Amino acid sequence: MNILVIEDDSDISMLIAFHLKAQGYGVDTAATGREAVEKIAGTRYALAILDMLLPEIPGIEVLGYIRKESPQKDLPVIVASAAAEESDIITALELGADDYITKPFSPKILIARVRSVIRRSEHREVQGPIRTESGIMLNPETRECWTGDAQVILTATEFDILSALIKADGRVMSRSGIIEEIKGDDYPVTERSVDVQIASIRKKLGPSGNAIRTVWGIGYRYAEE
Repeated sequence: MNILVIEDDSDISMLIAFHLKAQGYGVDTAATGREAVEKIAGTRYALAILDMLLPEIPGIEVLGYIRKESPQKDLPVIVASAAAEESDIITALELGADDYITKPFSPKILIARVRSVIRRSEHREVQGPIRTESGIMLNPETRECWTGDAQVILTATEFDILSALIKADGRVMSRSGIIEEIKGDDYPVTERSVDVQIASIRKKLGPSGNAIRTVWGIGYRYAEE
């Protein structure tokens, strides 16, 4: 199980690699955004840890490449950045990051995040396609989403949220309930990030996204009526 560490600071890169290897992970590193893109294009990874401030190609563009152009569009990505403003975190999540950790961070916290994201990606339930009356089709095996004849590119987290809402069959799901359903109750994510993911899903689905209803003060439900 190989992890790609994308970090231009050699000391931080070596520290992350040391702790990952101590847990039994294989580690590959990239010091520039261009190097990261080249490695992702040719190698399949279990997860990427991505810095935002990279030479040659900024981290935010690397994230965009992963989600839109790379051979592994559902590659789990943890952003590790010194930018701690809420706007920076929201931007990364909207563009498809699965988690966000601010520098400086505890190696133990990073390893916990890595395990959680990988565990979720490994234990996705495989079942037949899910279809809705509005024309949305989710294929859990291939992780593909379609609306009619158009494919919708969702991040791993977005796919799981949409799947959970549809399978709830009209039941209202709280933000904390959504987090527990798709990631487990130990996953360190804020309820605010659920709102960000929902907004992104609605935008990507277009008119079909109107079926995701906000239940003020509680959470969300999927209802096509």
